[in-house]
Amino acid sequence: MNIAEVARKYDLTQDTLRYYEKIGLIPPVNRTSGGTRDYNEHDCGWVDFIKCMRSAGVQIEALAEYVRLCQLGDSTIGERKEILMRERRRIADQIAEMQGTLNRLDAKIEHYARDIVPAQRELFASSVSEHTHAQ
Repeated sequence: MNIAEVARKYDLTQDTLRYYEKIGLIPPVNRTSGGTRDYNEHDCGWVDFIKCMRSAGVQIEALAEYVRLCQLGDSTIGERKEILMRERRRIADQIAEMQGTLNRLDAKIEHYARDIVPAQRELFASSVSEHTHAQ
């Protein structure tokens, strides 16, 4: 696949793909004899992985280090696993924090539904009733 096809497939810009390759977020992509990037399945797997990790907030530095270690081979498996475990803990903490925020929002919404909205309806009804009697 050429860069335009990969950009469309993963909803990224061609500039983003070039940047990811330049800073080491994806390993160097093979090129045709004319110098055009020629993405294979393996390359697309990297693009998909990096897009997923970036959308979850994984830092560029951690991902670049992970990719670099992958390119060094099996001797780095422990270090790679450590990076993944660290990022997993960070994301799990974020999810827990967001769940707490979601719970607070749910409680506030319930408060409005249970207490505020009925009280407003009651006030409006009594206001209309007083206005009708005054005429």
